[in-house]
Amino acid sequence: MRPVQEEASHALLDGCNAVILAPTAGGKTEAAIFPLLAEMVADEPKAVGILYVAPIKALLNNQAERLKTYAEMVGLRRFLWHGDTRAAERRAFLREPAQILMTTPESLEVMLLSSQVPHQRLFSDLRAVVVDEIHAMAGLDRGAHLMSILERLAPLSRHDLQRVGLSATVGNPADILAWLQGTSRRPGRVVNPRRQKSQKELGIRLFHDRQALARSAAALAEGRKSLFFCQSRALTEEVAEKIRKRGTDVFVHHSSVSLEERVAAEERFHQGRNAVIVCTSTLELGIDVGNLDRILQANAPSTVSSFLQRMGRTGRRAGQRANTLFLCENSEVVLQAAALIELAREGRVESVEVQTRCWPVLVHQLLALALEHGAVSPEHCWNQLCRVPDFKDITRQEFDELVRHLVREEYLFPVDGKLSMGDAAERAFGRKNFLELYAVFSTPQLYSVVTRGGKPLGSLEQNFVDKLVEKVTCFLLGGRAWVAELILHSESKVVVSPAPRGRKPSWGGYVPQFLGYELCQKMAEILASDAPIPYLDAPSAAALGQMRAELGRSLRSQRWYEAKTPDGEYLWTFAGGAVNLTLKYGLQHLRNWTAASDNFRLKFPEGEVTPRELREALERLADPCFWEEPELRERLPSILPEYRLSKFQRALPHKWAMEMVKRYLLDVPTTLRFLNAPLPRLLQERRPRLSTSFSATTGVEENPPSHSSPAGHQCS
Repeated sequence: MRPVQEEASHALLDGCNAVILAPTAGGKTEAAIFPLLAEMVADEPKAVGILYVAPIKALLNNQAERLKTYAEMVGLRRFLWHGDTRAAERRAFLREPAQILMTTPESLEVMLLSSQVPHQRLFSDLRAVVVDEIHAMAGLDRGAHLMSILERLAPLSRHDLQRVGLSATVGNPADILAWLQGTSRRPGRVVNPRRQKSQKELGIRLFHDRQALARSAAALAEGRKSLFFCQSRALTEEVAEKIRKRGTDVFVHHSSVSLEERVAAEERFHQGRNAVIVCTSTLELGIDVGNLDRILQANAPSTVSSFLQRMGRTGRRAGQRANTLFLCENSEVVLQAAALIELAREGRVESVEVQTRCWPVLVHQLLALALEHGAVSPEHCWNQLCRVPDFKDITRQEFDELVRHLVREEYLFPVDGKLSMGDAAERAFGRKNFLELYAVFSTPQLYSVVTRGGKPLGSLEQNFVDKLVEKVTCFLLGGRAWVAELILHSESKVVVSPAPRGRKPSWGGYVPQFLGYELCQKMAEILASDAPIPYLDAPSAAALGQMRAELGRSLRSQRWYEAKTPDGEYLWTFAGGAVNLTLKYGLQHLRNWTAASDNFRLKFPEGEVTPRELREALERLADPCFWEEPELRERLPSILPEYRLSKFQRALPHKWAMEMVKRYLLDVPTTLRFLNAPLPRLLQERRPRLSTSFSATTGVEENPPSHSSPAGHQCS
């Protein structure tokens, strides 16, 4: 057995809850399933003994045959229950349950809400829950939903449920373990054996247009099995079409492609055919498409975790190195890709922030409990839901206030001291037998983009619109630059006008994603250094050199710097999207300044601020007491945009709906960390050698030991 499997066997057979970390294809599934199966062989459960939960159906489908084989080897059975499982198969399972049940959180909710499912008989002997790709749910509404369901299942079983999380990349496994344990009284253990360093092939190339990028991708993919990751569905389709025109066998894989098409792509690709799958993050999780030759990445993902997950799909065959080649459309993305690689080399992976006041899922669970029981007392709901770690900072008084609000707004209806579904909930979620109530998420909200005359130009996803400022922000769509004149959140519409000359987005412009503080700070560190980066091609190196000439000297000796241009006043921070938005709203409250923010800077209208005024204001924002002022706390909800972050948000009192928006947009602790950080140290030069014509070969661990312990690898 591999080291992770040896260590996990001891932990699980000792009765511990565990988070098991190993690279993609590192044997995590076996590390969890083998010891749990061994215990079931010794004492076979009367019904379901192991619950195997995954965030997406595709991952369940991918693991189904493997778990079926392992179960049958020891005389047990597994059953796969999700939205595509036929009704006749479900009925057969309910008559004679299998010992392993594979499902999603949403399908578990369906089972708990169904009167046709004998919950007590099915789960009375449940011993363990295995959560695959746990980093994809922890800290999100889906994670709060999962933990709510587990705490509803726990009283049905006569066992203290053993909880096991699997992940390839997470920066704070101990925090995730504490969250996963919930009310379990078992000891916990992080299984993360030290891994051998391995060399990777990494490269970054810059192209003058998308056509050249696609031509290069087609040439690189020819005669090989490759995955080509793109950051949007639109780019996926465009690149796939350009590659297909060159005669390369191409499959497309993203959430808007039909299930049949995605499965066909996975199956044909897995059978050994040389081709390229052009995909979004749908193939980032551990779906097995066989041994791969190459990972191509259009532009760059937003996190080290995503980069490592994707790179980990290669290097599985003997003598093959894991690899990633970034194909970039602009200089900003070149810098972002280099920062991702450098953070990975240092062993720094993003931490997952666990929620403690997850209001939309609390509303969801109140409605689900009312639907499950027909009528349920507030006391029973509180006793059930106060166990969930994602609600632990919500007080009983706040809970009672929420219940009164839901009754007043007719989402709940009081009957003899109990709560049942109200008319408003029936109207909002009752379609197709409450299908909308089974999942806490909705499909991504799209905003239509139109001219003042009403001409449609396309659409933007909400997380892009979140960063637009009316009459200030300039962005590209359809190859042209536009100014956001009016943002109508109630109609999901953005009204635009053509950008005047001199206002086209330049380097540091808006991107449809928040980048984290650590990543942006690493980008600044690279700019402030003059050390060569060996995995850049000539155009990328030239672009980096130009950015260093523009910004590097200023970044060497200060945390931020101001720059005046004909286009306005700029405050360059390289502090990430959330910190810059926090600064934006703090300055708006303090001085009533209007600013647009992105991941790297704030922009003020020309003549609105002076450098001295800005420094004085930032010194005020660096005081923790500023953010605790009652006046600011009262005013923030009125100046934050009322974004729709959850389909259950409409049922919340306004103050808690805005608390959600504040948590989504702002990051006060990291902002204080940034403003009070010591001045940057001058960087030590590193001059690694270029080892191959394709890229530098760099020592990068696929899942470093922790967020804070650098791996200290050297380039070879």
